[in-house]
Amino acid sequence: MHAFALQLKRWPSRQPILFLVVAAAIWFALYQALIPASEALVAALPVERDSHLGGALQFFLYDTPKVLLLLTGIVFVMGIVHTFVSPERTRALLSGRRRGVGNVMAASLGIVTPFCSCSAVPLFIGFLQAGVPLGVTFSFLISAPMVNEIALAMLFGLFGWKIAALYLLMGLAVAIVSGIVIGELHMEHHLEDWVRAMQNSQVPSAAVEGTMSWGERIENGFHHVREIVAKVWIYIVLGVALGAGIHGYVPEDFMASIMGKNAPWWSLPAAVLIGVPMYTNAAGVIPIVQALLAKGAALGTVLAFMMSVIALSAPEMIILRKVLKPRLIATFVGVVAAGILLVGYVFNVLI
Repeated sequence: MHAFALQLKRWPSRQPILFLVVAAAIWFALYQALIPASEALVAALPVERDSHLGGALQFFLYDTPKVLLLLTGIVFVMGIVHTFVSPERTRALLSGRRRGVGNVMAASLGIVTPFCSCSAVPLFIGFLQAGVPLGVTFSFLISAPMVNEIALAMLFGLFGWKIAALYLLMGLAVAIVSGIVIGELHMEHHLEDWVRAMQNSQVPSAAVEGTMSWGERIENGFHHVREIVAKVWIYIVLGVALGAGIHGYVPEDFMASIMGKNAPWWSLPAAVLIGVPMYTNAAGVIPIVQALLAKGAALGTVLAFMMSVIALSAPEMIILRKVLKPRLIATFVGVVAAGILLVGYVFNVLI
């Protein structure tokens, strides 16, 4: 038994391509079995399937493993992709870039780099050290948590390519324009003194990518799964539970009246204000988004809520206070919030 377990552990490094094919087939089979399994579990419980409780339980039993499967698969694949995109290479690509082109590059790199809003802050300092302009650095700081690959892949898996593509375009627009605005304001003197002293102190060097075997890249994928899924699974369970409650018990008329397309003008700013104190990641908030949309909430209002949760969280502001003075933090929040509101209103008008 021990020898078999050892052979199984060594399999990915010995036959990486075969391992990836078999793993993908198992993942797909599990995903296809989720609906009948969730329906069978609800049928085995002493509740009516068509009742509020039955609907909420089916949503929870189906969406929890579905979101976890999507997250695990996406994180594993991106863990492999990240072996080709290191922080050193990201810094080297952005250092010395001018406003405009640099903002577009920084926001685009934010999509494929594995940094949440909190872990992006140390990189923020590293970018300034490497001579990356402040506005360009902010474009990366906004894009990395908000338009990351996990959010996009999950939006694609749950809502289709149109909503995923719209979110990508709008998120990039917010990150690029916000970075350009902050850059034009020339607020470098609102960095904390110790951060200003570190600006341009690191000579950019070409990124050196080590040669990794596919076995090592697969191991890196597993490392990402252990590191990220272990941190966020509880947010997913709580987010799906809240989504299940909305799905099963909140009347559609009520949700449409406060978050629908014909809701009062203040509903969208209120959704953004509600989202700011919350702290979760895309995987945790998307099940809530799914339930809100199913209940008649307007797409623009819901996406604005999602963006504010991910890009303007209170913990991120606390961490940023270590490197930014209050006026620059207030400017950052104001510019990004204005961009999110604009995106929300545009979505509500067009869709």
